[in-house]
Amino acid sequence: MAALADDRLDGAALSAGLYAAVLIPFKPFPLIPGITEIRVAQVLPPVLSLLFGPAAAWGTAVGNLIGDMVGGTFGPGSLFGFVGNFFLGLIPWALWGWLGPLSSREEPTMRNPRQVVEFIVLTLISAIACATVIAWGLEVLRLLPFAVLGNVITLNNFLFPAVLGPVLLRFLYERVKRWGLLWTDVLPEEDLSRGRGFLGAALAVVGALGAFVVGNAVSLGVLDVPAFGAGAASAGDPRLVGNPLLLWGCAPFLVLLALLPLAGRPWRPPAGR
Repeated sequence: MAALADDRLDGAALSAGLYAAVLIPFKPFPLIPGITEIRVAQVLPPVLSLLFGPAAAWGTAVGNLIGDMVGGTFGPGSLFGFVGNFFLGLIPWALWGWLGPLSSREEPTMRNPRQVVEFIVLTLISAIACATVIAWGLEVLRLLPFAVLGNVITLNNFLFPAVLGPVLLRFLYERVKRWGLLWTDVLPEEDLSRGRGFLGAALAVVGALGAFVVGNAVSLGVLDVPAFGAGAASAGDPRLVGNPLLLWGCAPFLVLLALLPLAGRPWRPPAGR
């Protein structure tokens, strides 16, 4: 049992170190100054997630926090960045194999097009979940409007892994499996058998997409309601932050997303495969 715990800690530490090491050099290239930058490192979380499972989720969260501290973007929003990046590194592992007809029901070796499609879909869901948590958090703090930050982060989190992730995973998966370092080798059986996979997938998809749609609809003025900000001309004014409909409208969906770690169960290939 102690050896399993050490292996999980090693996976988290490796994920955190790699993520931070690739994040920090790109801090001088901001997309939104003081908030986010070009993130080539985003190729890592979905790949590490499918290799190391929950250890990669914690490693992604900690690595992002280290990147903020070292790179000069640490601030009140870093708490939401920690949570958002946790889901960025959790969702691909938790949902692999549970998306019905979109799932290959095979190990993510990236050796056929169906696996690549599943990987890209999960990358998009995790990118939206991460962006929604962070954008909602900065709305709570009244720092930036949801529509600006949420959409920038979604694209930033999605593009690099969608293009490069399948290539990297194809190169790494079989090697990590031979080394006995996959999450299937280190997680105890009780963690592998709890929960329901389809329930976890439903919580993640409905929670992430629901909050994303509501947040954008309110922030862009599609739902025309009076804003909380003083002196605003209209609900579509991009300067608006703190709209109560946005804050409370997204909250139930984020609660659903927050239940994923308790309800999700990873898919495993049948014995003997």
